[in-house]
Amino acid sequence: MTILGTDTAVADASPAPAAVRSPRRIGRRLLANAKVRIGLTIVAVFWLLAIVGAWLAPHDPNELSPDTLQGPSAGHWLGTTTTGQDIASQLLAGTRPVMLVAFGSGAIATVIAMVVGVAGGFLSGWAEEVLSMLTNIFLVLPAVPLMIIVASQLPQVGSWAVALVIALTGWAWGARILRAQTLSLRARDFVQAARANGESTRRIVFFEIIPNLATVIATSLVMTTLFALLAVVTLSFIGVTSLSDWNWGTVLYWAQTQQALQRGLWWWFIPPGLCIAILGMALALINFGIDEYANPRLRIGSVGAARLRRQGIRPRVGFTPVRRTAPARDPLDERRAG
Repeated sequence: MTILGTDTAVADASPAPAAVRSPRRIGRRLLANAKVRIGLTIVAVFWLLAIVGAWLAPHDPNELSPDTLQGPSAGHWLGTTTTGQDIASQLLAGTRPVMLVAFGSGAIATVIAMVVGVAGGFLSGWAEEVLSMLTNIFLVLPAVPLMIIVASQLPQVGSWAVALVIALTGWAWGARILRAQTLSLRARDFVQAARANGESTRRIVFFEIIPNLATVIATSLVMTTLFALLAVVTLSFIGVTSLSDWNWGTVLYWAQTQQALQRGLWWWFIPPGLCIAILGMALALINFGIDEYANPRLRIGSVGAARLRRQGIRPRVGFTPVRRTAPARDPLDERRAG
């Protein structure tokens, strides 16, 4: 569930039962990671813009003016469009729908993935087969074409309708990883002991299984949110959603329609592209930090690597660190040298 192929790292890094910590301690360990802090700071800035962006906008995003195709200036921070609309106001007004759809659909998809994945991995018999078949069906379905078809058939495509469509098409990968982890955990000794003590299935799932899946669930939430961000921008860019509701994809749609790239109107398409890239980078940094917490092989940073070298250990990513020792000297060679 990561961008650069670290999904196996998450899947292989199932935490041992003894390593389960309280949410407060997990939060402190995650916040100690510089990547997580940077990513959360960027996300917090975008949420702040989503809350107060409508009041910070210098103009009405729909207001027409005679100042057409003006570059960035004091009156228009990011220039104007072919109809004189202020691009900075459009971006600020479009931040809230993007954040609500991306994080809302990410949360909904993660909840669906938890229900289907954990239930499919813990249960047995026909229930496991049905949930596994359902996950496989949604895995092979092309997500973007399905979203386009479903969204185009809705009578009114609002923000929450788009979020629901994205959530219903983006939960399968998280469910597959959670199912694999649950299959591994249900055979552990602590789960068998809980069953032998007569604990109910609900208590085992909520107090034994899910706490051990905390990092996997967090990774699924972050990456599903990233998928939802790209999906909502894509749907708006191709004109599936309502063009009267401003978001970053809508700004890019009008820039592409008016051939901003061919005409050199860089202030029209670069700012929304940068917003998408920066928010995506922030989510990726959070995911990398969670991976480093969940997978001990990724925890060795520059400071840890220097400490290991001083101890005579050569750190190698993906392998067990090996201590380098001097070769044993032959006593016969010492006598000859003497």
